[in-house]
Amino acid sequence: MYSIDEIKEFISVLEASSLSVLELQKEDGSKIRLEKPRQIISQTVSQPDVQTVAPQNISVNQPQEAAPDNCKSIKSPIVGVFYAAPSPDSEPYVSVGKQVKKGDTVCIVEAMKCMNEIQAEEDGEIVAVLAKDGELVEYGQPLFNIK
Repeated sequence: MYSIDEIKEFISVLEASSLSVLELQKEDGSKIRLEKPRQIISQTVSQPDVQTVAPQNISVNQPQEAAPDNCKSIKSPIVGVFYAAPSPDSEPYVSVGKQVKKGDTVCIVEAMKCMNEIQAEEDGEIVAVLAKDGELVEYGQPLFNIK
C-alpha cells in the first residue's frame, strides 16, 4: 500500500515532468496510476468555431514493436530511465547474441531515484535491444526481444 506522502511525491514528479501517465507497482502487488488531464482541441471543416474536449481514461504509450513470431519481449515493468549497463564506464549487461538465463539482469530502469534491475523471465538469446541507453521508457514498453 502506498502512503499519502508517497502519493504526493508521485504527483509532484508527474506534474514536473513531460510524462502524461505515471504507473507504478510495488513488489507486494499494490499499484498506482496517475494521469495528467489533457485537452484536445479540434476544429470541424463545416463550422469555424473550436471545440474543446476533455477525454476520460485515455492511455497513450510509445509505439510498441511486436516481437517476431519466434521471439518474446522483455518489457519494462515501470516508467523510468533505461540503463543498459550498471555504470557509464561498464559494458552493457546484454547485447544482441548474448545467452541469458532466467533471473539474469538485463538492464536497469531508474524510477524515483531507485535503480530497478530488470531480469530475464526465461532462458534464451537476446535478438534485439529495443531501448536506447539513458532514454525514458514507458510501462509495458518492450526493451528486448529474446528467443
